Amino acid sequence: MTSIEAYSTDRTGTPVERMAAAMGLALALVLLRLPFRHTIRATRLARQAGRRPLDTARAEALVGAVRHTARWWPGRAACMETSLGAVLAAALLGQQLDWCLGARFSPPPVQFHAWADLPEHGPVGEYTAAGWHHHAALTI
Repeated sequence: MTSIEAYSTDRTGTPVERMAAAMGLALALVLLRLPFRHTIRATRLARQAGRRPLDTARAEALVGAVRHTARWWPGRAACMETSLGAVLAAALLGQQLDWCLGARFSPPPVQFHAWADLPEHGPVGEYTAAGWHHHAALTI
C-alpha cells in the first residue's frame, strides 16, 4: 500500500462512521498482536454480527475514515491494519464487509496485500486501474 492510500488526509464519513472507524482500527491493532488463528476467529464472529449488506458509497467512506484515523497511530497502520479495521468498523455498525488477504498484481511486481471487499463490487478503496488485479488467498 502506498503512503497516499495508507495516510489519506480526507475526512470522510459521518461522525458515527468516524467513531466506528477509530474503534475498528483500535480493535484491529489489538487483534493483530494475537496469534493469527485468534484474529481470524474474532473476525468471523464480528462479521456474523453484521447482517445488513453495505452499499458501495458507504463502504468507501468507511475505508476512508479508517485510513484517516490511521494517520494518528504512531506505529504501523498499513493495508492489514486498515482493512481489518474497516471490516470491524462495519461490523460495529451492523453491516458486512469481507476481509481479503492475498496478492495485488500490478504491471511489474506482485505485492502481498490485504483489503476490504464487497462481494458484488470488489476491492473497496483500492486503486484498480487497467492491469491491476487482486487475487484473494483467504477471504473472511
